[in-house]
Amino acid sequence: MAHENGQSKYYILMDHLKQDMLAGKIRPGDKIASENELAAQYQVSRHTVRKALSILEHEGLLEAVHGKGTYCVERGRVGVGSSHNIAVVTTYISDYIFPRVIQGIDHVMTREGYSIILKNTGNSQKNEAKALEDIMTKDIDGLIIEPSKSEIYCKHMNQYEALDLMRLPYVFLQGTYPQMKDRPNVVMDDVEGTYLLTKYLIELGHQHIIGIFKIDDSQGTARHKGYIKALNEAGMYYNPDNVILFHTEDRTKKPAAMVKQFVESGMEMDAIVCYNDQIALEVIHALEVYGLKVPEDISITGYDNSLIAENGPVHLTTISHPQEKIGEMVAELLLEKIKGVGDEDSKVPRIIKPEMIIRDSCKKRI
Repeated sequence: MAHENGQSKYYILMDHLKQDMLAGKIRPGDKIASENELAAQYQVSRHTVRKALSILEHEGLLEAVHGKGTYCVERGRVGVGSSHNIAVVTTYISDYIFPRVIQGIDHVMTREGYSIILKNTGNSQKNEAKALEDIMTKDIDGLIIEPSKSEIYCKHMNQYEALDLMRLPYVFLQGTYPQMKDRPNVVMDDVEGTYLLTKYLIELGHQHIIGIFKIDDSQGTARHKGYIKALNEAGMYYNPDNVILFHTEDRTKKPAAMVKQFVESGMEMDAIVCYNDQIALEVIHALEVYGLKVPEDISITGYDNSLIAENGPVHLTTISHPQEKIGEMVAELLLEKIKGVGDEDSKVPRIIKPEMIIRDSCKKRI
């Protein structure tokens, strides 16, 4: 086995074996190949094999049984439900919503005597894969996951398959991946939320309603659908040219830049439905550059009812996002899974109905 990227042979072997465990090629309870067999297979010395196996034993992934061999640790045998640790993987920690969500999770878990291991991914599937790999080496009873770029096909399904093999309970927060729609999760009814906002603008007499939506998560896709639903219901033509779609990496630049482009091109618009309150604030600042005022010239809606909605330069009409409540709900759902409660007996609602908060950012046009 040659060195890869300057890494030592023992580290490369250790990583190969770990990946085989995560991929389910080596399953919990399986006896792994002997030192001699591994040395021959990977063309390394027995000393290198021993060093790699020692690291995996230290991480709790392997267990040496005297006189019998080395085995992949059977997680179902060693205390699932007994460590009183749970892991939480979110896309962001410092974002304007997530601290309150985490407070809700912590409130329930602390009450039940659990400690939390917290990870964030920066909304990157690659980082999520690394976080899951690390978490699977810890002694935890369950896992709450906010999926990264949840509208994009999950590239690390092998790790979720490994969680299933470990019989480690996990639940999703605010969306699931396309391949995992049947997994337990707690979400907002985002289709209904943006439907209510768009319908409200139509009832106020707006005829040229722009939409701004995030395209790489399931929340953004659902909010886009709600916008379309309200237009169709009102008999208004859905024009894709009136919609700004952005990815996570573009979120701080593209929405505002495209709104400026619309203004400069003379596009007719009397209202803008924004993906969330943060985007709404950026749009308001972009319109100010051209002397356009909200709501006098253009009505704006946000989403999430964050502090921005209440305390920004314009008090936003938005959708309430009960951050702490959704955190409490997903924590209660995980506790049910840890206790073995099936979906048919679950007492936790899976979908939160939206509530529109009307403030000062929209003006009647008729």
